[in-house]
Amino acid sequence: MAAGAATATAAVGLLPAQAEAQVAVGEGSRLRHLVSAQQLEAAAAQQYQQMMQQARQQGVLAPDSDRQLRRLRAIAQRQIPFAQPWNPRSRQWQWEVNLIRSEQINAFVMPGGKIAFYTGILDELRLSNDEIGMIMGHEMAHAVREHARARMAKTQATSIGFALGAQLLGLGDLGNVAANLGTQLLSLRFSREDETDADLVGLEIAARAGHHPQASVTLWEKMIARNRGGGLNFLSTHPAGPERIRELQANIGRVMGLYEQARRRG
Repeated sequence: MAAGAATATAAVGLLPAQAEAQVAVGEGSRLRHLVSAQQLEAAAAQQYQQMMQQARQQGVLAPDSDRQLRRLRAIAQRQIPFAQPWNPRSRQWQWEVNLIRSEQINAFVMPGGKIAFYTGILDELRLSNDEIGMIMGHEMAHAVREHARARMAKTQATSIGFALGAQLLGLGDLGNVAANLGTQLLSLRFSREDETDADLVGLEIAARAGHHPQASVTLWEKMIARNRGGGLNFLSTHPAGPERIRELQANIGRVMGLYEQARRRG
């Protein structure tokens, strides 16, 4: 995965015809269409590159030769073909995965497939490849399901009094605003519905890539146990609780066959 980019192909359509989604999620918020995807992704790419450049200048951006970064990129490479069918536009994305040396227990995604992990989440939680696969799948799911785009649209619609009828009234859309909002992307907070959606879609993506579905539960058990003293950054944007684990457990059986197929493929 040269320079953090990954490329892959996927079947045409929202999901491959021969393997429909096993988890039950809806179409996603239609409000996202009020924000130009192209402009938002361009703003996100610019903000992401600025962050990576700053990390490089501070000496905390892992080089391409870093063992942990190679591990992350290998997992991403396997998962990208199974993330792309959820969003046909994502086949044109320049996916990137980078690693920042920091004690923060965190990972994040920006629109357009820009992903970053912090070494703290790998080291402190001693994550297995399957557990990393669950985080990676979750972050990819946020990207392909365009949760940031939808949240941005909702935020802007509220702040300037727009609603879905604005276009009908000739007031235009929010696309012109989105391009200037790259700096706000990391401050967005996903809703509980967004998080559940990313959990389930990410679970399926990871299972299709050969990561054991049960790792979704052990991952969040580790998160909750580590956060008993408070201060876990990842949980400030990814709130967890018993109901989250129950939802994942209820869906493990739905994707177990996909995992077994992936294992047979090798």
